[in-house]
Amino acid sequence: MTDVFEQWQYFVSPIYSLKKLDFLEDALSATNDSIKDFLSNKNNKVNEIYPVIHAGILHDERVNPLLDYVINTAWNILDDQGYRMQGMSTYFTEVWAQSHRKFSDMSQHVHGDCQLSAFYFLECPKDCPRFEIHDPRPGKVMMNLPEKNYSVVTNATNIVSFNPEPGQLIFTNSWLPHSFSRNASKAPFKFIHMNISTRPYIGEPEYPDTAEIV
Repeated sequence: MTDVFEQWQYFVSPIYSLKKLDFLEDALSATNDSIKDFLSNKNNKVNEIYPVIHAGILHDERVNPLLDYVINTAWNILDDQGYRMQGMSTYFTEVWAQSHRKFSDMSQHVHGDCQLSAFYFLECPKDCPRFEIHDPRPGKVMMNLPEKNYSVVTNATNIVSFNPEPGQLIFTNSWLPHSFSRNASKAPFKFIHMNISTRPYIGEPEYPDTAEIV
């Protein structure tokens, strides 16, 4: 056989990653203070089955540089993906710091009320959870064949996992299912989780021009 097919790849699932240490010290400090505030409240208890702390951090000024960078970069990502962003702004629907204790994990899920999810990793001890993304195509998952080699990423792959690092910033589209494996470390695994949506500008639009296009 000498026939050679052209191969086209469509409907991709982009993942954006950047090592951004500029924000690490202040973001970690703000997170640790938020966790202390959470634990100091006698009404707050850490669930033994799901030993994770969700701490509010949105209004801490120390994370403002990180949040400004993320919200502007989110606009640029959506614009780069081909969405009509002129006249639109990006905004946070949720921002929270998470501290996962030993055996904590996060089940596979998506976010249906936003466009992008972002993760800024703060403390990643040895044997900490892996960040996992899952095939978002239900028809393919339902009819999938066994993979030939699970150690190689191919068109048959159902899940891809990453070892997070302190200062690493990751963006995904919110429709992409993600999860975290169980924390095998005695030390907590900490990161800031952000969800970003869009809305029309009110007043005169100002488009971001300072954030990097990933």
